Amino acid sequence: MNLTNDIYQRIATAKIFIDENYSESIGLEEISQQAFLSRFHFHRLFTRIYRNTPHQYLTQKRIERAKQLLAENKAINDVCNEVGFESIGSFSTLFKKEIGFAPTLYRNIAWLKKQEQKKQPKKFIPHCFIESYGLDK
Repeated sequence: MNLTNDIYQRIATAKIFIDENYSESIGLEEISQQAFLSRFHFHRLFTRIYRNTPHQYLTQKRIERAKQLLAENKAINDVCNEVGFESIGSFSTLFKKEIGFAPTLYRNIAWLKKQEQKKQPKKFIPHCFIESYGLDK
């Protein structure tokens, strides 16, 4: 099936809906309604266009935002609630599966990295930039 401009626009509208509402409890039915398509047809087209299922995309949005909040040293429970997960257990399990670290460990690593950046900022600037601006003198 060829994707018409209208279909692509409707799928993109649904993606934007996910982007703006990822922290809410939204499901495939509600997302597909944004595109005025059945759940099954929407799921197939979204996956074809974005190379991820709508659920995978929603999870990615939530995890990316969680990483930002954890780097700000926010409490795990607050992060879990703010990004739209139903329970701390499901959030922690999924975060560890996707990122490779438990949320607490990720937050601690991010905090240590920020402290290191404050102490030794040159360590986090590309060498070519340091040389070209004479920052190594």
